[in-house]
Amino acid sequence: MQTLLLGPDDVVEFADLPSVIDAVEAAFAADARGDTIMPAKSYIDLPAYNGDFRSMPAYVHAGDWDAAAVKWVNVHTDNPSDHDLPTVLGTLIYSDPETAFPLAVMDGTNLTRLRTGAAAAVATDHLAVPDADSLGLVGAGVQAATQLEAIASVRELEQVVIADQNTEKQQAFVDRFADRFDVRAGTIEDAAACDVLSTITPVESPIVDREWLGEHTHVNAIGADAAGKHEHDDRTLLDAKLVIDDYEQCTHSGEINVPWGAGTLSDDDIYGELGTIVAGESPGREAGDGLTLFDSTGLAIQDVAAAHVVYEGARETGGGTDVSLVGTETS
Repeated sequence: MQTLLLGPDDVVEFADLPSVIDAVEAAFAADARGDTIMPAKSYIDLPAYNGDFRSMPAYVHAGDWDAAAVKWVNVHTDNPSDHDLPTVLGTLIYSDPETAFPLAVMDGTNLTRLRTGAAAAVATDHLAVPDADSLGLVGAGVQAATQLEAIASVRELEQVVIADQNTEKQQAFVDRFADRFDVRAGTIEDAAACDVLSTITPVESPIVDREWLGEHTHVNAIGADAAGKHEHDDRTLLDAKLVIDDYEQCTHSGEINVPWGAGTLSDDDIYGELGTIVAGESPGREAGDGLTLFDSTGLAIQDVAAAHVVYEGARETGGGTDVSLVGTETS
């Protein structure tokens, strides 16, 4: 039996985004039903190298498929300047839960990008107004493009506003998507007025004022992935129907972590986890809702779901490279 080696281009080729969105949605529902196992993310801090490692294992049983995987990912801030490497590198091992055989080893960097966009799409589909047709993006990095592609899969977008302090990156984003969307460069305030807003920045002080948001805006808060990060006005978090991906991760390192630690937010201010909405255990957007906000930290079950799509797509079409990674049992 062979293990499939899937590089970055393979992951992009076989990660059909609508299928990834469906799989991630199924994983959220499975989590709410208790059909997942997801230990806490573990960290290895490496201050001598201005970086860290993170391990993210999970098992998902989602109806007609089940799988297990572990993602080994890092954040090394000096990589681009000192080593000509990305800040974040990820590798995922995708395994058969029945035998533990490593079915695939694949690029985890593109996988992370895609499953993060997929999670925002799932949240948007359940929490944004049904006729939402404008999307604001704050931060013109790689994830912004995935946010646009994913959210455009669940809403008919007529206008896109991109905001970034780097005007070159901002214009490059406009140029990239101008032939497919009505996209323009704008301020954070312009972006915040849209029906859907995704923020993808690493800031530690809020940059989106409560007053800038539309009456029924849905916010995907993506940027906060470590303790101390904080993109949104505390008043927004208090006013919104606040939905999180995972209680432990969000209170530790999500958008809510700073006001949570300060006692500004409490359990009473959290509506619930996205999985309970997807599973039908609690309603998503309701008629009387105003602001909604999804705090996305990124879950290992999302990685498993996306990896499942990539692996099945590659096996069906003969993609990737087979390698002999496991020896024959001799005793």
